[in-house]
Amino acid sequence: MVTLQLQQLVVYPGQRIQLRNVDWHEFEAILDELGEKRSSRIAYSNGVLVIRMPLPNHEVDNELIGDMVKILLEELDIRNECFGSTTFKRQDMATGIEPDQCFYIENAAVMIGKRRVDLTIDPPPDLAIEVDVTSKTGLDAYQSLGVPELWRYEEGRLRISVLENGAYRESNTSPHFPNLAIAELIAEFVNRAQSEGRSQTLKAFRQRVRE
Repeated sequence: MVTLQLQQLVVYPGQRIQLRNVDWHEFEAILDELGEKRSSRIAYSNGVLVIRMPLPNHEVDNELIGDMVKILLEELDIRNECFGSTTFKRQDMATGIEPDQCFYIENAAVMIGKRRVDLTIDPPPDLAIEVDVTSKTGLDAYQSLGVPELWRYEEGRLRISVLENGAYRESNTSPHFPNLAIAELIAEFVNRAQSEGRSQTLKAFRQRVRE
């Protein structure tokens, strides 16, 4: 059997590697070796670890969608705590995930002031966002951890998944923003940003929400 060091593996932007038969201790060791200051994202479930490296346009869309959600929460006066791409993991479930963006909304009050998350005592985020295709490993991880709502933005389309009876179902509306055609709204303004730029797009988005 050939053994490779993690630093020998190179993940190019837009690509990912998948490692099978990874136990929890190996997963923790890999997280330690990768460190916290990195651009790669991980998903771990059922002994499968996926490490992906986002493309630059992924980061642009990721930040833009995150900013739009923050505007929605501010303008609708919804209390929230943003935890970005925090690593969420539970050893008893052998599961770990790093969303592109995530928000505590219903559970915002209990997360105020926290800088570390322990899912054995803390709730999972109420809304998680992934830009580009989420692997089955990632979906399994979100589902196992009980994240109530997952957004996936890919190929110009926002897909909304809502957790019901322990499994995700596709939804046309967001439980957190039920009075808005959120999928169409997000897709419209991400597209506008390509020609109008980020700042002008966010100003226009805020005005639309106010209307």
